[in-house]
Amino acid sequence: MPESLVCGVDEVGCGPLAGAVVAAAVILDPVRPIDGLADSKKLSEKKRERLFPEIQDKALAWSLGRAEVEEIDRINILQASLLAMRRAVESLSIAPHHALIDGNRIPAGLPCSAQAIVGGDGSEPAIAAASIIAKVARDREMIELDARYPGYGLAGHKGYPTRAHIQALHELGVTEIHRRSFGPVRRLLAENA
Repeated sequence: MPESLVCGVDEVGCGPLAGAVVAAAVILDPVRPIDGLADSKKLSEKKRERLFPEIQDKALAWSLGRAEVEEIDRINILQASLLAMRRAVESLSIAPHHALIDGNRIPAGLPCSAQAIVGGDGSEPAIAAASIIAKVARDREMIELDARYPGYGLAGHKGYPTRAHIQALHELGVTEIHRRSFGPVRRLLAENA
């Protein structure tokens, strides 16, 4: 067990109109390196799916944190993403001594010291691992939601505001998994009020 346990933290799902924002925290094991870690956005879906179980297997600890649609609408997406990150760190089975946070803000109330790193998912392996865990977990969730809410195309666009998603909102209406505080959804609700 290394003297100083550092976790990488990243979130995914700030931009979508639907679904939770999901964060992950990962403490890598220095004696079990993982090849190919990179910012999840730069990896193919196939590569992310291959790395996901390897990270789960080789990391000293990993966890997910989330903020639900109601929380996003109540406290705003920035605060919700910071909340999801804090929940991920708090959920780790091993308490970290330090957290490396992707971005320019540190979540309040973390149980350890922390440093914000802009572009950290491209420079810090632990943050890259967290970005992969969060992305794969959220994408799988959107595929499940696609089966429960057919017609919105969630499995394809993962909730992002594509032309097809906005058209589906106009045709099928707003569901409880849609973020009412986000412009396209808010405008649609106002039009139909």
